[in-house]
Amino acid sequence: MGTGTSPRTPPAPAPPLPLLGYVVGVTADRRRDELTALLKRRGARVVEAPTMRIVPLDDDVALRRATERCLTAPLDYVVATTGVGWRGWMSAAEGWGHGAGLAAACRGAHVLTRGPKATGAVRASGLAEAYSPASEACDELLAWLLARDLTGRRIAVQEHGAPLPGFSDTLRERGAEVIEVPVYRWTQPEDPGAARRLVEQTARREVHALTFTSAPAIEFFLGCARETGLYAQVLDALRGPVLPVCVGSVCARPLEEAGVPTVQPERGRLGALVRTLTHILPTRDRRTLREDPHGLALQGNALIAGTDAVWLPPLPAAILRALAEHPGWVLSRSELLRRVWADDRTDEHAVEAAVGRLRSALGPHAGLIRTVPKRGYRLVVEG
Repeated sequence: MGTGTSPRTPPAPAPPLPLLGYVVGVTADRRRDELTALLKRRGARVVEAPTMRIVPLDDDVALRRATERCLTAPLDYVVATTGVGWRGWMSAAEGWGHGAGLAAACRGAHVLTRGPKATGAVRASGLAEAYSPASEACDELLAWLLARDLTGRRIAVQEHGAPLPGFSDTLRERGAEVIEVPVYRWTQPEDPGAARRLVEQTARREVHALTFTSAPAIEFFLGCARETGLYAQVLDALRGPVLPVCVGSVCARPLEEAGVPTVQPERGRLGALVRTLTHILPTRDRRTLREDPHGLALQGNALIAGTDAVWLPPLPAAILRALAEHPGWVLSRSELLRRVWADDRTDEHAVEAAVGRLRSALGPHAGLIRTVPKRGYRLVVEG
């Protein structure tokens, strides 16, 4: 008799990762490693190109003077604009021996916070916020303050990387004494070349999505696009095939003002940003080429056959995508030139060479591309 054991059923093959085939640009400086890891875990190839960096000013004379000025008389209002800035300010004050005094001064004031990160930092320091707008916008903080009599009031404003002249000047016009607290500043990234390369890749539509976690990162990115003469091409790409994903509405404002619609998660968190991108990107781009037990699909720059994937270079992938828009249709060389190449000086010999590279990259799937003599090329998707 047998042992009574039955053969084990082999495990079902794992489905392809949801971002397999996509190239995603990461422009963040802070928490870049965390965001990159989340994207790679889902199969994406990541282009890391911080467009700015944050320089802390905890040894800066201006910050120390502003802190000491806050302690010369009671504060009426304190504005916290960022979590990292608030924590940096409290830490620097502690190092100078002013920690207890600054905490007491803030406790005796109305503390306003711009968004959940600033709110969390304020609460972690043992304080409570009097007001925090749902929009995370400085405009609403300003409106809340202007609804009160500010004559003779002392207001400390923790800046977030750059001065807030419009904010502070408006408060001064209403009779307030404003103490600007510069905790850190934004400056050029350590590797400006990486940011320029990301601008060029965006203009050539070689990335499928860009992630932004702050408005200054967008402003630096667009500034780099202007410097390289690619501003118009970058905006066209972001209005078309390149998906801009922003962590929130305040972050997205520079793009929205430039006429670029953005995608934002419901909650301003990195995990939510990645989940939003993971949900939306395949719905925009994925092309099912053949529906059978093995399946065949084009997703980003990858041809996915069952659980296997073939990564393609950007130009061959763009050709395959153009052919996949109408499987079986013949596209002439001139039509492929128009659809795939941005440079109108390219001739049809470049199409022939690129199709050859595509076939080489496809390997066992090279038969997908059929040459139709004197007419062009078509995609063959029959099983």
